[in-house]
This record gives sequence, structure tokens and C-alpha cells, in this order.
Amino acid sequence: MTDVAIIGASMTQFGERDGWVCDLLAEAATACLDDTGVRADALDHLYVSNMASGEFEGQTGVPNALAHDIGALGAYTQRVDQTSSSGGAGIYAAWQSIASGASDLTLLVGGEKMTHRTTGEATDVIASLTHPHEYKHGVTLPSFAGLTARAYLDQYDAPREALAEVAVKNHANGVDNPHAQFRKEINRETALDSPLVADPLRLYDFCPITDGSAALLFCPVDVAREYTDDYVRVAGVAGATDTHVVHERPDPTTMNGVVKSGERAFEQAGLSPEDVDVAELHDMFTILEFLQYEDLGFAEKGHAWEDAMDGTTARDGDLPINTSGGLKSKGHPLGASGVAQGYEIYKQLVGEAGDRQVDAEVGLACNVGGFGNCVTTAIFEVGA
Repeated sequence: MTDVAIIGASMTQFGERDGWVCDLLAEAATACLDDTGVRADALDHLYVSNMASGEFEGQTGVPNALAHDIGALGAYTQRVDQTSSSGGAGIYAAWQSIASGASDLTLLVGGEKMTHRTTGEATDVIASLTHPHEYKHGVTLPSFAGLTARAYLDQYDAPREALAEVAVKNHANGVDNPHAQFRKEINRETALDSPLVADPLRLYDFCPITDGSAALLFCPVDVAREYTDDYVRVAGVAGATDTHVVHERPDPTTMNGVVKSGERAFEQAGLSPEDVDVAELHDMFTILEFLQYEDLGFAEKGHAWEDAMDGTTARDGDLPINTSGGLKSKGHPLGASGVAQGYEIYKQLVGEAGDRQVDAEVGLACNVGGFGNCVTTAIFEVGA
């Protein structure tokens, strides 16, 4: 297969935005193309990662509308929906399009418009990804998170303060991300004293409802330098699923979709967890950062909380996690989140992350759908 490079990346402001989802997609798409000087009519493929434009806005056919809006007429278009891991699935699809030889230039744009709906309405749309039997009993992702967090704390004798440290760290990182929804530091006491949502998780253990978009431009590695001197190589990318019914899993603190997608991505890349310098994990809830960190092999089971407490995962630690601020601070526009993870890793590897910059040559992004129902893990490295 053809080696695949990312030669451009962009991200809109995340938060409460005017307009509809296609306005956000066009903003990110145009910025990404401008970043590399590529004309929209040169694109072979145009992919849009989006979970629920129909449910949130009553709008379908978004990829075709985007192609019209940016002048990419003639390009093959496709919507990629993998629930809240739609962005990661889009990275996989865009990689496949180049690796297979079907496309020489593929633009991936992820986006979601959510904030015009009430919290209850947005939560209901997201909860529709659960199994119908769970959904009819009122089970939501926050309730799964609370139950899993309680099981983790009890099983591994972890202090509640460890979860608060994830929120504190990611808010601190978000301060230096100009695109983040929340650019405000918090302390441990604020996190621990915030309103209870799903015991033991409190308000600051959850990410916000967000509008936003992000984009990545892919091409073969052997032509990447025709566009830019600084590019990132997609070293490995893989996806996997877990049981749809969460309570059927032998251990709710293990996400087998993360385990399998991580193993496959590392094998493809010829790398190991020890080679990763920076990672973006799907912290829709603080507990998920621990689960992914362990299931990807960065720590033994039940020990992620120790790395959070001793500063290992801080920006100046041995393995910085969520330098972007994560979903917790940056925001979580469902279809855009996985693409925005790729944006952050791209910026880190080409040395354009500004005040968030860390020393990195290999980066990883893990995008989770539902409560680990579907997962995509991608590994990136500095282009040679």
C-alpha cells in the first residue's frame, strides 16, 4: 500500500457558534486548503465525519453541500458516521483512500452543530447510540461513566482526587489552546465540589456540548514535499468494536475496542507504547482517560491514576496526554472530535503547537464511539 502523509490541518473555534454545520465545515475546509495552497477542485475525495446533522438540524446530504460550498465539484464525497468516533473513522477512511491508490488528494472535514438544542435534547440524541434495550430504560452514557468510575475506584483502590486531576490538567492545557471552548484553569477543590451528575462523577468530570469543525488533508508520502516541507506520516491506523450492550462485558473497566485497535495500529506502525511521545485520548468523561491509557499499554491495569497524580501525563511529564485540553476543555462536537485530535498531533509533530508545544516525534490519537462500542486508534510520526 501507498505510504500516507498529512500535509495540512485546520480547526475552527470550538464552543457556541452561529450558522449551521455546513458553515463550520466550509470554514475548516477552506482554512486547511489555504494552509497548503491546494485548490478545492484538485481534490479527488472529500470525506465528512458527522454523527447527527439530521437529528440536530434536520439536514442531510452534508458532504454534497460542502463540495458545492468550497468548489470541490467533481470530487467523490462520503459521510462517515461512527457515532462519537466519526472523526477517527474519517481518518481511517481518508487513509484508506490514499493507501489504496484510489485518491491522490483527500480532504477530511469533521463537524457538528449542537448548542442550539437543549442539554436534554442533545443528550437524547447521543443516547440513541446505546442498545435499544438500554435506551428504553433511560440508560445514558453519563450513567455508564458513573458506574464504571465507581467500579474502577473500588477495584483499584484509587482516590477520587485522581479523576479531578484529569480535569485540572486538561483545563490547564486548554488555556493555551486558542480554539478551545473553555480557556479557564480550575483547581482540584473546584472539581471535587462541583454538582454531582452520576456518582462519583461531578460536573467537571464531563465534557461540554459543542459546535465546531476540523480538517486534515491527506496525500501520498512520495509527493508530500511538492506541497510542504513539513508533513506527518500516518504510521498506523486501526479500528475495532466491543459489545453493544455494555453490561455484557466481563470487565467494564476494560474497553476491548481500545485494546484491539491499539494493538493493530502499533503492529502496523512497527512501534510500541514506549515510542509514543504525546497522545490525545477521548476524555468525554475523566474516567475514560484512565481506561484508554491502560488499554493502549501506557500503564498496567489499575495504575493510570498514579501517573495522573504524579504528573507523568502533564504537559511537562514523560507522556503528555491531551495537550489540546482534550474534549474536557477543548469541547466535543461529535463528528469533529477525532479530526481535532489528529489536528493537535499534527501541530505537535510539525512544531506548530505554540505554547502547548512538547518535544515529540511520534503521536497517537484514540477516538472512542459510545462507551467503547467502536474505536479508532491512529499513530503518526514526523515525516522523513
